[in-house]
Amino acid sequence: MKDAIVPSSIDPAPAASTALPQDKELVLRVIPMPADVNANGDIFGGWVMAQVDLAGSVIPARHMGGRFATVAVNQFLFKQPVKVGDLLSFYGSIVRIGNTSITVQVEVWAERQRPHYQCVKVTEATLTYVAIDEQGRPRPVPRPAPT
Repeated sequence: MKDAIVPSSIDPAPAASTALPQDKELVLRVIPMPADVNANGDIFGGWVMAQVDLAGSVIPARHMGGRFATVAVNQFLFKQPVKVGDLLSFYGSIVRIGNTSITVQVEVWAERQRPHYQCVKVTEATLTYVAIDEQGRPRPVPRPAPT
């Protein structure tokens, strides 16, 4: 079976790759359900945004060593509509580690089975998370010990 990316009116030049990313960490997988649709019958963008924030938080959770909060959605692009039944895979990678924050890029890929198999990038976003103390104030991001 040959994988294909099908162009749409939303993204006239989709990514050339037809396979899931190998250079990023898989941080979440989910299948959207009928309860998650908007008035057009596609998955509601707010639902996708919430999933992206959850997926993006996996990486800082491993690095922050305590509490943290989302402080910015630096970029959010909806490239293709998400459909009920798509198998969504969320891939994350660190863009930058600052003194009190970590910026993460999240790519969302949909595997579709109907009418034939497709693997398409549907969303990408860049989010910034800040480490916070018990009073909610920024605190330093722990640095790994030198080896």
